[in-house]
Amino acid sequence: MRSRCLPGRCGIARLSGAMADGSEDPAVFSSSSLPADPRLLATVTNAYLGTRVYRDTLHVSGVYSGAAGDTHRADVPSPANVHMAMPGAGGLDETFALDTRTGTFSHELRATDFVATQQIYAHYSLVHLMVVSITIRRSAHATRPITIQLQTPFEPKSQDLDLKQGPDFQGAHYVYGRTLVPEVRGGPCPAVHMLWTPVPGALTLRGEERERRWQFLTAVAGSEEGAKGSYRRGLACAAAGSLHRRHARAWAALWRGCSVELAGPLRLRRALRGSLFYLLSSITPHPVLPPHGISPGGVANGARGEDYWGHVFWDQETWIFPNILLFYPKAARAMLEYRIHTLEGALHNAREQGYEGAKFPWESAATGREVCPEEIYGAQEIHISGDVLLAFEQYYHTTQDQKLFREEGGWRLVCAVAQYWCSRMVWSEEEQCYHIRDVMPPDEHHCHVDNSAYTNAVAQRSLTFAADLARDLMFPVPEQWLRRARSIKVPFDAGKKYHPEYDGYSLGEPVKQADVVLLGFPLMHPMSPAVRRNDLEVYEPVTEPHGPAMTWSMFTVGWLELKEVQRAQALLNKCFSHITEPFKIWVENSDGSGAVNFLTGMGGFLQAILFGYTGFRITRSSLRFDPALPDDIHELNVTGVSYLGNKLRFSITREAMGIEVTESPRDPPALPLEAVLAGSGQRLPLHKGQRISLPTAAGCIRRPSPGTS
Repeated sequence: MRSRCLPGRCGIARLSGAMADGSEDPAVFSSSSLPADPRLLATVTNAYLGTRVYRDTLHVSGVYSGAAGDTHRADVPSPANVHMAMPGAGGLDETFALDTRTGTFSHELRATDFVATQQIYAHYSLVHLMVVSITIRRSAHATRPITIQLQTPFEPKSQDLDLKQGPDFQGAHYVYGRTLVPEVRGGPCPAVHMLWTPVPGALTLRGEERERRWQFLTAVAGSEEGAKGSYRRGLACAAAGSLHRRHARAWAALWRGCSVELAGPLRLRRALRGSLFYLLSSITPHPVLPPHGISPGGVANGARGEDYWGHVFWDQETWIFPNILLFYPKAARAMLEYRIHTLEGALHNAREQGYEGAKFPWESAATGREVCPEEIYGAQEIHISGDVLLAFEQYYHTTQDQKLFREEGGWRLVCAVAQYWCSRMVWSEEEQCYHIRDVMPPDEHHCHVDNSAYTNAVAQRSLTFAADLARDLMFPVPEQWLRRARSIKVPFDAGKKYHPEYDGYSLGEPVKQADVVLLGFPLMHPMSPAVRRNDLEVYEPVTEPHGPAMTWSMFTVGWLELKEVQRAQALLNKCFSHITEPFKIWVENSDGSGAVNFLTGMGGFLQAILFGYTGFRITRSSLRFDPALPDDIHELNVTGVSYLGNKLRFSITREAMGIEVTESPRDPPALPLEAVLAGSGQRLPLHKGQRISLPTAAGCIRRPSPGTS
């Protein structure tokens, strides 16, 4: 990702343990005070809208303003920025908490005779709603009136929207408007319609009342009808006393289908829980909204001047997508649909640069055209197109969903990317192989290089997948795909037995972030264990120590592959310098600079657990496993793993592991599965509700071979 340090932010130190969460519950992050840096406040989001708590703006997925490189998430004024206070009251205990079980932020004021609790949440099932709820409850002996002050700086104005005031609706105020500047000339300016419950300056629990709750709703949609319908449904739920309960039920269902629990250090368990929570906050298991992609800072961030403007990068496919795919393939599918919907922009990008096919933008917003404000990244960091296709490949092998490719644009996209790679390659008479020249690899410290190992390897993988998919769909396979996949150069030093990052790379040159190590995972580029080890040994000491947060996760996966579990864990521990207290918000760089709520770093960290500790690998014919647990991890349980329509549970210790199919839908029918041990070849049928036990060793889950009962 391009380097973009915000004014006054570069060099800010990560918050230390001084504000560390004192709770033993790994699912609740609490503190008696808020972080001094407002960027590190908790975010409350769903797949459609989100905000940082106590921030005066919120954002809506897919709503951008600004042309080309200036396009950014449009700031929508937030009525949910409500502070609860009791000025002049002494002896108050104050707690701020983020409950990841229910996706709810709370602020509690506690005195001897009352408790006042504020909740803020982006409703997970009614996704157009943001809710602020305040409850005052008195002690049994108290009778005096209790008044809580509410402070809100809300003004219905925006620098990005032409907002107009409409008539009130069922007690709510109403504004509507469109973004001011389209992404491309003549393009659409998205509409925003917002209704909100007015917030008074104070709330009073009268002397005769024991408890009372006030609920303030904000409804946001792309149409007046949508906003009013959402507000009306919210009011009905509030009147029935079910508004928060319905939200909490949706989160409970989400966690039931997606559980990662380990017996190990509390710090690791909290980091795992927080990372998974923030990623899940960005998706819905059963998408109904048009897909708009996931940006590095999530929908809560991305205004002009922050968090890469809310643009979508390779971060979505390479770092976030595999974790979502493992549990919720429909949500992962929506991420792919975003790329299908922006394919016309990718075709435009390729034509503009003089190539055929589709060149996905380094930074994408609403149209798929390049919106990176710095030209060199869009022109040279072309591995993004291969990263996109790798996600399509992983999805296809996990689901066998041919409909996406036959009927819904997936095959056209695959063909267009393959065509792009073919047009981007040139034949070298001297080396008798294809080259890709003048690129920037993932290591953005270098540009204008030839034959980036990662870029060429991912291009090769794109072409191989395109050919394999064509055969599965019974389409003809263009010979040029096969020829170029066979004959592309992936730099390799046969004497030193490692992969140089690009032509002319000198040993010891500093590297920004994970690059060549990605050949081993996620690309699974063929190499011996000795070469894999050499790549790790060569690049670990020269990789920028305070660089992007996802880097050390990939080194961790590599060392786990080689069963160097303690070395792997030492590298994973470097990730903790990117996690801030008390709400487990990640920063892109360990000095505090870069994006915040950095989902990319969280995604890499989760992959170290979900693909490192387990050894999961998605291949054309199976889901492989090869567990490796560090000394301080005694057990790992992963529930909700999706494969070929089934849901599985894995329980792993150092000595033994159990595998169980927990769900096997009949409509459409899930494919039957078996477990196969790599060493002995033993085949164990998997049936719903029947747990099998086997030694902790390498193996795979696959469709049964003919003759297996």
